[in-house]
Amino acid sequence: MQKRTPRGMSMMVETVDDLARLADYSFMDQLNCDPDGRADGADHAPRQVFSGHYVPVKPTPIENPEYVAHGKTLFNELGLADSLAQSDDFTRMFSGDLSRVPEPIRKAGWACGYALSIYGNEYTRQCPFQTGNGYGDGRAISVLEVVANNQRWEMQLKGGGRTPYCRGGDGRAVLRSSVREFLAQEHMHALGVPTSRSLSLYVSTTERVRRPWYSEGSRSTDPDVLVSEPVAISTRVAPSFIRVGQLELFSRRARKQEHPQAMEELEKIVLHLIDREYSEVIDQTLATPEKVVMLAQAFRRRLTSLVANWVRVGYCQGNFNSDNCAAGGYTLDYGPFGFCDVFDPRYQPWTGGGHHYAFLNQPAAADRNFYSFCTALRPLLAAHPGCLRQLDEIQGDFPQVMQDEMEKMWAAKLGLDAFDAELFSELATLMMQTPVDYTMFFRELSSVPDDIEGLKKSFYEGRTYAADPEGLDKRWSAWLTQWKSCIRPGAREELSHQMKGVNPKYSLREWFVVPAYQQAAEGNYTLLRELQEVMTQPYAEQSRDIEDKYYRLKPPELFDLGGSSHYSCSS
Repeated sequence: MQKRTPRGMSMMVETVDDLARLADYSFMDQLNCDPDGRADGADHAPRQVFSGHYVPVKPTPIENPEYVAHGKTLFNELGLADSLAQSDDFTRMFSGDLSRVPEPIRKAGWACGYALSIYGNEYTRQCPFQTGNGYGDGRAISVLEVVANNQRWEMQLKGGGRTPYCRGGDGRAVLRSSVREFLAQEHMHALGVPTSRSLSLYVSTTERVRRPWYSEGSRSTDPDVLVSEPVAISTRVAPSFIRVGQLELFSRRARKQEHPQAMEELEKIVLHLIDREYSEVIDQTLATPEKVVMLAQAFRRRLTSLVANWVRVGYCQGNFNSDNCAAGGYTLDYGPFGFCDVFDPRYQPWTGGGHHYAFLNQPAAADRNFYSFCTALRPLLAAHPGCLRQLDEIQGDFPQVMQDEMEKMWAAKLGLDAFDAELFSELATLMMQTPVDYTMFFRELSSVPDDIEGLKKSFYEGRTYAADPEGLDKRWSAWLTQWKSCIRPGAREELSHQMKGVNPKYSLREWFVVPAYQQAAEGNYTLLRELQEVMTQPYAEQSRDIEDKYYRLKPPELFDLGGSSHYSCSS
């Protein structure tokens, strides 16, 4: 039964029956089902999907599921009792078995198709049919929408089995990648970066799959062994999972008039996106062309802010194709992501990603995704030249808006009222030449040190590239003096507090995560849960033991290690 929380503000959800009362399937009820789909969701073989916004799919449960972890912060936000995560009914449902869910929860979920653009260029060859009609959610199946505390949330199983978009894959996720995504989503939320969220994580105690991965100590670019790994299902949650690539798919069909309802389906998915993600900023009484223009403006604001926040916290998406770009403007699909240790503008954790998706190239990559987004909207404005001109202006101004967001972010990291290009340029040069740990440097700077000795905790001195260390010290001292001349005098404590709210102390470095998922594969979740606690308080001054363990430079022996410093896949 539902009970009032102590504050009396919302109802506590203690059972799956309670959760069912919050169910509201807007995507399935308002949008078009694939006419070739099956109502019972028994649709697990790869095939072309020619129309419709979704395909009903029944998840494939993992065998003998065991609780690993749940998103405590998200549970609290949704009004879910922590005990629910380990209940039999909840475990069964969110490990993929919908056979016994209470009504009105449905016994089949849904998967969606989308297009793929890489740096603004549309591709179809990743589709096994070479048409683009087989590309989409290959192992992600949404199973529920709920409205909790006046907010709509969609719950999606990652690793829930094959869908028509599986492209011949097994539809499974392994524990390793599931742990990475589970921890990263809640860490990013705690950092103040818009993101999908982590609800739950279950592992099979008996079901395993084989995946290419790196042998112990391997410094190979590509995986060099096949390993047997336990399968897992994580549930990620977001207001919606509509991607830029989804809009592109329906736009392509409308442009090419691939079926009679193509233009209608494009308009419906765009209006649904507005209703789900932008209803607070876009007047629902406006005509579609006006809504579309406002959508482009609103998404530009969110996307530029998002990418600036990524750089602020040292995050690199790795694979920022349009299908990994949420149209709601938050971080989605934690595949080959990484948080940088050494500051390097060209940092790229994914060996297949290329420099166009490297750390400080993310603003330019966002520009290309925004180009794809605006291109997808254009068919809806074809009969409205004035709105098309407005869309072109919004798109054309993206680089300047992105630059403004970046400069605001750098100023905030440095505790400045306004961006100082000369000061920042010298800092970036020094950070590369020393080199420095990105997270630790800005956290140490946030203490407003008297001299550079306070900053040297963040220096990788064993990896110094400069031929003249003494000369480098002098330049650091000169830079620190110049920086201090730019900050407000007499407000050191206030400035330090402000900067520490922008520059986190703790970052989810991959070399922390590796032992956590290795131990989890043996059934020991202690380290994983410790990481969850630490990384959901990234700005806090935690215990001395935690500081010694998680606030330190990357050990030299871990550099260039496959599966820790880089990876070619993440499944």
